[in-house]
Amino acid sequence: MMPRPTIRDRIRALPALTGDLPEVDPYALPGDPEQAFGEWFAAAVAAGVPEPHAMTVATVGADGAPTSRVVLLADVVDGAWVFATDARTTKARDLAENPRAALTFYWQPLGRQVRLAGPAHPLDDGTSAADFLGRSPSSRAAALASRPGQVLHSVGEMTTAIAEARARVDREPRLVVPTWQLWAVVPDHVELWQGDSDRAHLRVLYTRTDDRWDRHLGWP
Repeated sequence: MMPRPTIRDRIRALPALTGDLPEVDPYALPGDPEQAFGEWFAAAVAAGVPEPHAMTVATVGADGAPTSRVVLLADVVDGAWVFATDARTTKARDLAENPRAALTFYWQPLGRQVRLAGPAHPLDDGTSAADFLGRSPSSRAAALASRPGQVLHSVGEMTTAIAEARARVDREPRLVVPTWQLWAVVPDHVELWQGDSDRAHLRVLYTRTDDRWDRHLGWP
């Protein structure tokens, strides 16, 4: 009997960085990484990249342990990348203890990554409330029903809680979850990474120095 393929075997059989990857002139990119991100994000949307606003958010807690999760970008404004969370979540607790975060976008069809890291701060209650009210009723109901950090005893318990929360959202359309927060990450480092099928990957690195950005290329 032939041995079953291991995970390593399956990984080795998988292609990587396939397709018609775009070429990038690094010297044609804007000197401001927010503008450069905007151009690449628009290209990802135009290329039909699934959920191009999905990003990995990495934080570090008071115990020094890193954690990461995928969330959706809410906005990019005034040099800050913004996302929403609940103050009771692990990432919000981490940021309260250690207000720095790293963000990563990966747009596989284009072979592109964007990596950012820097200090983070919560936005004001009014801005967070406006973000919450701009979401769909289903999204608001799920946030209202959620109990981050608690044990869920059954799927039925969650289904019931969400149904009750949806009924309340319908009755009180201006209701805002008091623990809803927007967090803004203002990066001091940004990297635009263009993959290459021959592994000659292009890395364009931006580093903030005082009030200006320095840009250089990095070895892959």
